[in-house]
Amino acid sequence: MRHLLEIDDLTVDELVHVLALAQSDDPPQVLAGKGMALVFEKPSLRTRNSMEMAVFQLGGHPVYIQGSEVGLDDRESVEDVTNTLAGFHAALGARVFEHDKVERMAALDVIPVVNLLSDAAHPMQALADVLTIIEEFGSVEGRTIAYVGDSNNVTRSLGLAVGMLGGVLRIASPTDYSFGEDDLARLRSTGGEVHTMVDPYEAVDGCDVVYSDVFTSMGQEAESKIRLEAFADYQVNGDLMRAAGDAVFLHCLPAHRGEEVTDEVVDSPASRVWKLAENRMHAARGYLAFALGELA
Repeated sequence: MRHLLEIDDLTVDELVHVLALAQSDDPPQVLAGKGMALVFEKPSLRTRNSMEMAVFQLGGHPVYIQGSEVGLDDRESVEDVTNTLAGFHAALGARVFEHDKVERMAALDVIPVVNLLSDAAHPMQALADVLTIIEEFGSVEGRTIAYVGDSNNVTRSLGLAVGMLGGVLRIASPTDYSFGEDDLARLRSTGGEVHTMVDPYEAVDGCDVVYSDVFTSMGQEAESKIRLEAFADYQVNGDLMRAAGDAVFLHCLPAHRGEEVTDEVVDSPASRVWKLAENRMHAARGYLAFALGELA
């Protein structure tokens, strides 16, 4: 029984293999006649569509379940929901607010659990991130990715994946929104280089990829005004991209245009945001083919 709660639940060799499977034009039908439960406490355009299509392409039937339908720890406990869904499905994907919920699902060990996003990690996004970088440059190794903005779950998973594949990550965040020593130690444990700084122009100098995410994530709406003020100097705009030189731009989406990124950048020739969004599907298919096929 394998679970993916964070990207380093994979070994480096397994990560490389998953990415190779993601690029296959002939996906194995490892879910033929089977279902996958997709529980969404948080809504998502890309996560729902990418997971449903990945399951379909592997021969399976995806079942989308809104958080209100199951009421994790409200209508029913996380454990009771997990045990029930295990009787119907070959795998369970969950997009939750608290990381503890996917940990409790996995702890039962009754069904493979995939973290589709939690407050601590976003491994499926990270798979798509590095897949897109590989398609652009041939490899992550030796490439420098500059992340500009909030040090959050997306940054954490991205940093682990980049480090595992031999890349360099620079993180530019305001001091109060930077990773602590525990997070940095975990990122560096992969063997990759991680550098933190306050100045976004320092971060993008000579980089290959500029990466951005929203300043205010779902669940943080009450902090929106404070965050917009704190991140006022961290917008990825034309000036920052020109300072980066020939770098490409990535964003996990949705983009709050005019806040963390401008239209000029999202719609520019350097933008790879739509390819990254599409790669969510390919990356999900690659991971599920690996976890439910070769490890079954």
